[in-house]
Order: sequence, then structure tokens, then C-alpha cells
Amino acid sequence: MALPDFLVAGVPKSGTTALHAALSRHPGLYMSPIKEPKFFLTDGPPPSKGGPGDVLTYREHVWQRDRYEALFDAAPPGVPRGESTPLYLYDRAALRRIRDLIPAARLVVILRDPVERAHSNWTHLWSAGLEPEPDFVRACAEEERRITAGWASFWHYTALGKYGAQLDYAFSLFPREQVLVLRYRLLVDDPAATLDRICAFLGAETGVLTEIPRENVTAHPEHTLGHRAAALGMRVGVAAGGLLPGSAAAAAT
Repeated sequence: MALPDFLVAGVPKSGTTALHAALSRHPGLYMSPIKEPKFFLTDGPPPSKGGPGDVLTYREHVWQRDRYEALFDAAPPGVPRGESTPLYLYDRAALRRIRDLIPAARLVVILRDPVERAHSNWTHLWSAGLEPEPDFVRACAEEERRITAGWASFWHYTALGKYGAQLDYAFSLFPREQVLVLRYRLLVDDPAATLDRICAFLGAETGVLTEIPRENVTAHPEHTLGHRAAALGMRVGVAAGGLLPGSAAAAAT
């Protein structure tokens, strides 16, 4: 079976895209060409509805077993294979699926200050024109209503930052020696030493990677009439896209 040996499993907006890019440069590791396949987030097809943009994101899921395994077909023999889906730690069903299919998998978890993480998460969606609430605090106040309405977990700004319960559950499924937990600031302030810790944990040669590339950095746009108009167009487009198949939905945005 061509399945991963390790997963960058958490958390969103904590440098996981940059970490995936860095690990991809290591000759002794193989990272999936699709950074975030989300395979373990569902047991079958993903949902057909959700918050703004969720349906289009769901269509990006690599949820079929053969397609998922194909992501790792090109890995050289004996080289540890990995992927990065930072929502795995938050999703208890995903963790159980990982345990059931690849119980020996190693999990890398990067934690960021939960307030900084939540604000970065909101900024990401606001900048993309998907977040309808221009005030971060009010957007957080909408969280329970959005969860009840079935919005995807990337909208769970505060719940995603409750790391204690998430780690407790992960440790109930996996031995602690299979889970590496690091702080986001270590990636930023001491990338070479942090990358060495991760490589050693994964069984790859240390001293090879020295920097984290600048990836997936979100700029916060001003709340101008132009941005409001563009955001409204984006939300209308993704709403229409939920009713359109495949490429037609993509064209709508």
C-alpha cells in the first residue's frame, strides 16, 4: 500500500503550508504533491453544503482511496512519505480513521497562540472575500450558529484553538512517542533547529534544511467599498457554484 508514514496534522494557520514546502526539499522525505488532500476528514464523499466557499473546497478533497494512495506512488523506496492536512487534529473522526488505517503513523503538530491563530484564520477568509463579518470579535460570536448550520471546521475560529482537548484525544489513540508537538514561534524564530527536530522525529537526516520558505502569507485588505464589492461578488459566486458541477462551479469564482 502507498500510504503516508507521517502526517502534519495540525493546526490551521500555524505555518503548515510553509513546513510542507520545507520538508518537500529534503531528499530523504517525500511529501504529497497535493499539500492538503484531506483524505481522512470524511469516510466517503465530503458534504454537499456548508458555509461560503465550503462546497468548492469540498470538491478538492482527495477522498477516494486509490487517488489518495496514488499521491505517494512516486516516493522512492524506503523514503518516509507524508502529507499535511492541519484539520486532522481537530477532527476526532479523522484521528480515528488514521489510527485504524495507519496506526504506526507519526503526527507532527504545530501549535500557535490561539488568539493569533483565530485572527489569522479570520483574516484568511476575510481577505478571500468569503467572511461576511468585517469585525473579528463579532465573527467569533457567530461561531456556534455557524457550527449548527454545518459550516466547515475552518470557520471554527475559537474551537480550533482548544488544543488541550484535541491533544488529549490524540494521545488516547496514539502513543506519545508518535506525536511531536511544537510551537509555531519555534518555526519562525529558530527554523534550522526546529526542522532538525522534525527530521529526526521522522527518521530523516538532520542538518539538511535550514529555513522555512515564505508560503501562504495572508495580507489583510482594508474594509473599503472596493473590498466589500469584491467580497459580495465572491460570496455570490461561491453560492452559485454550490449549484454548478465541476469546472462550471470553478468558473463562477
